[in-house]
Amino acid sequence: MKVLLINGSPHANGTTFTALSEAAKELNAQGIETEIFQLGTDPVFPCLGCRQCKKNNDEKCVRDGDVVNILIEKVKEIDGLVIGSPVHYSSGCGALTTCLDRLFYASKSLENKPGASVVCCRRGGASSAFDQLNKYFTKTNMPIVSSQYWNMVYGDCAQDAEKDFEGLQTMRTLARNMAWLLKCIEAGKKASIPYPEKESGIRTNFIR
Repeated sequence: MKVLLINGSPHANGTTFTALSEAAKELNAQGIETEIFQLGTDPVFPCLGCRQCKKNNDEKCVRDGDVVNILIEKVKEIDGLVIGSPVHYSSGCGALTTCLDRLFYASKSLENKPGASVVCCRRGGASSAFDQLNKYFTKTNMPIVSSQYWNMVYGDCAQDAEKDFEGLQTMRTLARNMAWLLKCIEAGKKASIPYPEKESGIRTNFIR
């Protein structure tokens, strides 16, 4: 089993990386393979709303040339996903959410895979950013993995985050809960317990 942890921060070794690394270390201790994917600082194109990925039905964004199609391929091979972001103006950072808009719209490989979000900030805005990122999971039929507190780590730099002992404990608890749920899902598969039946989508237009 494998969990992909996306570091949405432009700082490769900052507070977000510190938080995700704590979770990854505990996942490894629970027998779960991990990969921390650094989003980087290259531009990420926004979604154009062209819906071409749906028309082509190929799990590929037509706007190639950035990290989105790389991530679309990666999520096909994983069992769980953790999204980490710094807090920018009380929300996830722009490059990450731009990436997630296209990833979650084009990919068909995330349904029923457990997901969790992790946010890092110096002072405020963590709760709204945490809520924003979790909505990607609830829109995609993904079980959300919780912890003993909201998944937040505080600090202005990596060294500060290392002193947030409660935040780091929250990351370890999150990782153990993720590992437990992944193992439960695997046991369910072996017991031939099917995934929930999915109805065809109904789209309601409120404009009459």
